[in-house]
Amino acid sequence: MKGISYSRYGGPEVLEYGDVKDPTVGPDSVLVRVRAAAVNPVDWKCREGGLHGLLDPVFPVVTGWDVAGVVVRPGAAVTEFAAGDEVIGYVREDFLSRGTFAEYVAAPVRTLARKPRNLGFEEAAGLPLAGLTAYQVLVHALEVKRGETVLVHAAAGGVGSLAVQIAAHLGARVIGTASEGNHAFVRGLGGEPVSYGEGLAERVRGLAPDGVAAVFDTIGGDTLATSANLLAPEGRMASIADPAVVEFGGRYCFVRPDAEDLKRLAALAEQGALVVHVAETFPLERAADAQRRSAEGRTRGKLVVTVDWPEEA
Repeated sequence: MKGISYSRYGGPEVLEYGDVKDPTVGPDSVLVRVRAAAVNPVDWKCREGGLHGLLDPVFPVVTGWDVAGVVVRPGAAVTEFAAGDEVIGYVREDFLSRGTFAEYVAAPVRTLARKPRNLGFEEAAGLPLAGLTAYQVLVHALEVKRGETVLVHAAAGGVGSLAVQIAAHLGARVIGTASEGNHAFVRGLGGEPVSYGEGLAERVRGLAPDGVAAVFDTIGGDTLATSANLLAPEGRMASIADPAVVEFGGRYCFVRPDAEDLKRLAALAEQGALVVHVAETFPLERAADAQRRSAEGRTRGKLVVTVDWPEEA
């Protein structure tokens, strides 16, 4: 099959489009024909070696963790899915090798859920990793409750845009940091936008004089100290970007595959409570360009790689 792989760490130039090994379908996995795979910052961070020591590479590594596609064949022990089922998945294992930027992927059932019926494959591919990240931080780590005020950083990004919607669905008031050009977008998601940069703390205090109940950090660094000072008494903070959050009494969160959480996200999408904004799509052979764009850090919503199939496939 065709896929995008790398045989050594490095920049986007190490990505190669060509023949890669056909996936082996284990008893608890299904073979998925990939229709779309979302790009996430972790993809190029892995490619650069940023997660070395956490996830061992088995070269060549097929990049990508998000997928939306169609089940071709279930494994011997699988009863949850059948051939022809449309699925989404955050297909991460504890090593780097068998990714989703390919024509097919063998996906463990623990990573999958049925695709929301009202989403196309491109939109659906942008839901798993970013959506699970937002959901697990807001629901499990921060335990956001109705009536609370939540500060979401980078509210127009892939994770942030979903976090704003999920927090609003939970009944929270959401303040989201974003550039001026994305303020209308954040409002459309249900958030109250504030600009980045000098004076951020004062702008947030102007909206929440008594502080915020929870902070969802996606930036790290100096943002942690600023955010900690904006917390109300007994406020909580979680970061997906910087383990140093624990120094401020917060939690560092690394998203995990969870079929039940993914089912809940799919249900929210089907209810119309969750919309995935796809900023741009790239054909599979241009996945390196997609990762370059992701690394620029200015994407509104999601970047998605697509795999074209003949109608009879």
